[in-house]
Amino acid sequence: MTAGTDWTWEYDGYEAADERLRESLCTLGNGYFATRGAFPECVADEVHYPGTYVAGCYNRLTSDVAGRRVENEDMVNVPNWLSLRFRPVGGEWLVPDAVTVLDHRQVLHLASGLLERLTRYALGEGRALFVRQQRFVHMADPHLAVLRTEFTAEGFAGALNVEATLDGEVTNSGVARYRALDGRHLTHVHTGTAAPDTVWLRCRTRTSDIRIGMAARLTADAPVADRHEGPCATQRVRLDLAPGRTVTVDKTIALHTSRDPAISDPLAAAIDRVGRAPGFDDLLEAHLTAWDRLWRRAALDIADGEAGSILRLHLFHVLQTLSPHTADLDVGVPARGLHGEAYRGHVFWDELFVLPYLNLHFPEVSRALLRYRHRRLDEACTAALKAGRRGALYPWQSGSDGREETQRLHLNPHSGRWLPDHSHLQYHVGSAIAYNVWQYCEASGDAEFLHTKGAEMLLQIARFWADSAVYDESLGRHRIRGVVGPDEYHDAYPDAKLPGLDDNAYTNVTAAWVLTRTLEVLQALPEPRRRELLERTGLDGGELEQWEDVSRTLHVPFHRGVISQFEGYGDLAELDWDRYRKRYDDIRRLDRILEAEGDTVNRYQASKQADVLMLGYLFSPAELQSLFSRLGYRLDEGTWSRTVDYYLDRTSHGSTLSGLVHGWVLARARRAEAWMFCQEALRGDIADLQGGTTGEGIHLGAMAGTLDLVQRGLTGLETRSGALWLDPVPLPELSSYGFAVQYQGHWGVRLRLERGRLEIAVPSSDRDPIDVRLPNRTVCLQPGETYQLMLPD
Repeated sequence: MTAGTDWTWEYDGYEAADERLRESLCTLGNGYFATRGAFPECVADEVHYPGTYVAGCYNRLTSDVAGRRVENEDMVNVPNWLSLRFRPVGGEWLVPDAVTVLDHRQVLHLASGLLERLTRYALGEGRALFVRQQRFVHMADPHLAVLRTEFTAEGFAGALNVEATLDGEVTNSGVARYRALDGRHLTHVHTGTAAPDTVWLRCRTRTSDIRIGMAARLTADAPVADRHEGPCATQRVRLDLAPGRTVTVDKTIALHTSRDPAISDPLAAAIDRVGRAPGFDDLLEAHLTAWDRLWRRAALDIADGEAGSILRLHLFHVLQTLSPHTADLDVGVPARGLHGEAYRGHVFWDELFVLPYLNLHFPEVSRALLRYRHRRLDEACTAALKAGRRGALYPWQSGSDGREETQRLHLNPHSGRWLPDHSHLQYHVGSAIAYNVWQYCEASGDAEFLHTKGAEMLLQIARFWADSAVYDESLGRHRIRGVVGPDEYHDAYPDAKLPGLDDNAYTNVTAAWVLTRTLEVLQALPEPRRRELLERTGLDGGELEQWEDVSRTLHVPFHRGVISQFEGYGDLAELDWDRYRKRYDDIRRLDRILEAEGDTVNRYQASKQADVLMLGYLFSPAELQSLFSRLGYRLDEGTWSRTVDYYLDRTSHGSTLSGLVHGWVLARARRAEAWMFCQEALRGDIADLQGGTTGEGIHLGAMAGTLDLVQRGLTGLETRSGALWLDPVPLPELSSYGFAVQYQGHWGVRLRLERGRLEIAVPSSDRDPIDVRLPNRTVCLQPGETYQLMLPD
């Protein structure tokens, strides 16, 4: 059961079945590393999983699966610093699954980034041990974390043994369907003592050879002893308890890896840092100050209620995964945060849903995430060459070095079979990267990035699309064949020998957009930079003419007056949706259900998630109509409305992103059903709507997307053509809220949406005025000015 205030997230009572979900949602992090919200006294088992993950720390292993050698790169579960167990002298170790828990409460304090746990263990004969713990992963110093444990004896006096451990005997085993794969990523584990109160652990990853150093300082009102057993460094203390008197133990740890800048050795750095760290109170004060700064930049002022509480929780987890510390790292956007091992910690296209929020609050973080992509541009160009194309082919799943990390086999839990995985054909990830480059530069005004690294990425992505397009004489148009769209259910035509689909509408339209925007950027480049870029990439006028042609002639299929998801979609069989809804409680993963029956979703007009409708998520109605017009198609309101209805009836929402996109699109279309899908996006992780997946890690794209829904979706906020565009479509359920954004150097541009009114205020500064484009007028706001727009009923 969840309760709490607007700034807390709370669980009352211990429920073993809910523990994995709670651990994910109570994860604490700072952008550098994060630790799941597990009980410190519990080891990894089927109930608990105390994982810790460092951003960008990957390792590659090869496993034997289904008679094949399968290589996978994983975000590594590093040594467990959290471990702290306790027992009465002569008694058993107290753990919630073996001892009666009289009371239990877990409180995540969002404002302070603090996790509080209060548990009362029954000891028999009227005796109990009350345990209160507070932990935080330091937001000011990204290499520190602290666990404070307070013990209070109730109804007895006696001694308590406490053991605090740095545990190097961990594996990646948090996702059941991956357990057939090798998860032993750590090797050369050594432990030692640095001081009477400090122990250390060092190890390295098996193939990527990342060295990890960890040091722990234990502070208590009793002598501390240590013991080293194999891959574990354990500190022990014996506490004398008296009835009603609280005894405190503080565990402070430091974590470094060899990927960190400005250190010579991660172990030496960790020992030095933990030795210099102040006590609990001073560490907490600095941590609270850092969180206060974050909330001031990112705060969302929304009315009390469930939606407001969930949005704050989502914002909290976005900030923990991608904080200002991220700006100093070479990392991408992990689709499942730093919260678990699902998707193996890989980077997909989720930045498409994350960066639009960050652009307007933490542009320095957006820039760093785009630099992650630019550093891997050479690898993307190599991938394109291997595919026989020019330009850049970015991977669907990325990790350490930018090569394609998408698995070639995946397990269907319904049938127990390992099946071919063709999702690496989702080449549209390149368009997502280009879109993020453009959106970041429009919002931030970062011309330097656009004219250098951004232009280079745009050029190579556009070059790939132009080289992928094949002219069809019979159509008089260019076509892109052999791809997979965002839907993911459909990866081939029925009974086809080769995977891939032709003319996925989302892929083709976004490819046309990339080509158009890139031509604009190249035309606007200062001449010296333009000449240097063209010489370095070998781009000539003939290619540019080809881009212009392809950007106007890419084929978009239609059937029955709607946009086809891909060529031939309308010829597929209709699915008996009622039959499957009656037979199964949950049909979100319809592909797995059909495969277990010996059938395939490729035969049906059934989609996993928004595909065609993604176009309505990326582009405003006016911009989308303009794109189709450039391609020689007429997209009027009637055609788009029919298209929305058509795919609403044929989508199973097997992705947390689907509800978000549908809610966004329906809100823009002013549909009453919009709130139902918005609620699904809001509750996706907290209610575990995907059936057990939240315990494997949060869905970061969906969380950030709900924030962007209230920031851009319902306000109609766009940053393009050097102006702020606003076209509000408030939902009755989300009609009163406010936030501040950073726009092209203006810090704290405030927008306030109240029932029937939108207010925009530009802070006083020496910056240029801001052009605000409204549905029927343009307003030029000087610094210090406020403007109010009355909304139609």
